[in-house]
Amino acid sequence: MSGLTLRLKAPANERLTFKDITPAKLAALSSHEIARLNVGIEKGGVALGDAFEISGTPGDVLTVEGATPTLDFVAFGLDSGTIRVVGDVGHYAGRKMTGGKLEVQGSAGSHLASGATGGMIHVLGNAGDNLGGIVSGDRFGLMGGIIVVEGNIGARAGEKMRRGTVVVRGKTGAGTGTRMIGGTIWAEGGLGPEPGLMMRRGTLIAPTVDSLLPTFVDTGKHDLVIVRVLARYLKSALGQLAPKPMPLFVQKIGGDTATIGRGEILLPAA
Repeated sequence: MSGLTLRLKAPANERLTFKDITPAKLAALSSHEIARLNVGIEKGGVALGDAFEISGTPGDVLTVEGATPTLDFVAFGLDSGTIRVVGDVGHYAGRKMTGGKLEVQGSAGSHLASGATGGMIHVLGNAGDNLGGIVSGDRFGLMGGIIVVEGNIGARAGEKMRRGTVVVRGKTGAGTGTRMIGGTIWAEGGLGPEPGLMMRRGTLIAPTVDSLLPTFVDTGKHDLVIVRVLARYLKSALGQLAPKPMPLFVQKIGGDTATIGRGEILLPAA
């Protein structure tokens, strides 16, 4: 596998944007054209070659070294190949991804994977608010793909999420699954307070939840085959990154009954 490496020369004085910088798009450009790409957001811009040392040959893998939280829109529109980030990324990483893989060896800012329809994202650190959430002007949040975060995530993850799977090794912030329409969020460290506000459909899975909205109803203990099917699917798709299977019986909490109430929060049965 061939690849290009971008090493940040010095901490940026302004936020940088990686919109449209993907392995496939770089492979179609000459080295001179790559160095001239604009990654600045202020008047005058910043050339990619001025902000980063560029080495290697464009191919299937793009490696970004020395990344900081000022680097936004990493893997925006990624459709194939792999982007590996050594360091942190800023906001909107993985936005509108349709395929490929984003690996972040640090933490991510807000709106990770917003509007994504496919692909795989793996974050070794934490992620900010609105993971897989909606952005102003969009109709839905996350619409496909798999996201794995090894740390904790912020508030309102999965807001208006329609499809896809989010696996969180740590804990979620408040309001997980707000206005959720479909998909699954599996938090191995537990759910923060009041998940599922105005949730229509979708599944939240966790060992614990800090507090529930009064519009959620405990429907009792169930042996849900779909939970085992989901666990097997994630094991095949993620291998060692897959969450540990839930117990045979789970406590199903339905809601939000303030709307159509077909969403569910699944906890280990007592």
